[in-house]
Amino acid sequence: MEILKNNEEPSTHYDEGTKLMLSNILSHPAYNKPSYKWSLDDFEFGTRLGRGKFGRVYIAREKRSGWVVALKTLLKKEIVKGHVERQILREIEIQSHLEHPNILKLHVWFHDDHRIYLALEFAGKGEVYKELTSSPLGRFSEQRTAKYIYQVADALDYCHRKKVIHRDLKPENLLLSINDDIKLGDFGWSVHAPSLSRKTMCGTLDYLPPEIVEGKQYGKYVDNWCLGILCYEFLVGSPPFESKSTEETYARIKNIQISFPMHISAGGVDLISKLLLKSSVNRITLPGVMKHPWIVTNYKDKK
Repeated sequence: MEILKNNEEPSTHYDEGTKLMLSNILSHPAYNKPSYKWSLDDFEFGTRLGRGKFGRVYIAREKRSGWVVALKTLLKKEIVKGHVERQILREIEIQSHLEHPNILKLHVWFHDDHRIYLALEFAGKGEVYKELTSSPLGRFSEQRTAKYIYQVADALDYCHRKKVIHRDLKPENLLLSINDDIKLGDFGWSVHAPSLSRKTMCGTLDYLPPEIVEGKQYGKYVDNWCLGILCYEFLVGSPPFESKSTEETYARIKNIQISFPMHISAGGVDLISKLLLKSSVNRITLPGVMKHPWIVTNYKDKK
C-alpha cells in the first residue's frame, strides 16, 4: 500500500498561508510561482530537535532566504506500517489551514519516494513539557500558568470557530517561541467536524474526559476539559487523575476524584473546577476562561 501516490496527491501543498510566507519572506522570484516544487535541496539541515514514532525533526534553514524552520521528516513505510495514513494527511490538511499567533504554523509540505517533509514554524524555546519539568519544584507559577492557559484557550477557541477539535492537548504538544509565547502543535488526533460531534476513542490517558472514557458521543468541550487538566498540571507538576493503573485512572476521571494542593489559590481552583465538570456543556467556555478573574489578575499582558 502506498501513501501519497504522485497521481493522487500533489507533491507540494500550496495554501494561502504559504503564499503569504513566500511573498513576504522568500526573496527568490521562482518561489512566487504556484507551480514551484519544493525539495530537500531548498534546505540546509542543522541539529536534530527531536525524534518521534514515524520520523525526526531537525532545525533547518531555507537556503536563499535564510529563513529558519523546524523540518519534520516522516517515513512513509512507518506510516503505512502503523496504519496512520489518513491521520497524517488529516493533520497536514488541518494544520496548513490554521492561522493564529498561538498555533504552530505549517509553512509548506512536500514528499519524495520515502518521506514526507513538513516545514514548520520554529519555536525557539522548545517543548512546554521540558520547561515544566525543569522549573523549580517541577511546576509553573500562577502568573506563568495564567499566561499559557489564556494563550491555549485563545488558540482552541479559534480552532473551534473553524470547526476543528484538537483532542490531544498536553504539555508535550505545546511549544514555546523565543518570546515565551505558546505555540499549539501536533494536530495528529485533530479532526475537522462541522457538526463538532464525534465518538472516536483517542487522546492521552490522563487527559481523557469522562465522555470519552465512557464511550459516549462527544464534541468540542473535550478540549475545555483538557485545558482544565493542563492548568492543574502546570500548577502542580502532574495531572489530577494520575494513578498506578489505567482502571484506577478511568475510575477517578468518571467520579471527578480530584484534590487541590494548598499552594493553589482559590481563583485557580475555581477555574479548574469550572473546566473539569462531568457535564460537558456546562464547562466554562473558552472566552469565559480568558475573562476569568484568576486569568485577568495573573496575566497582565493579555491582548
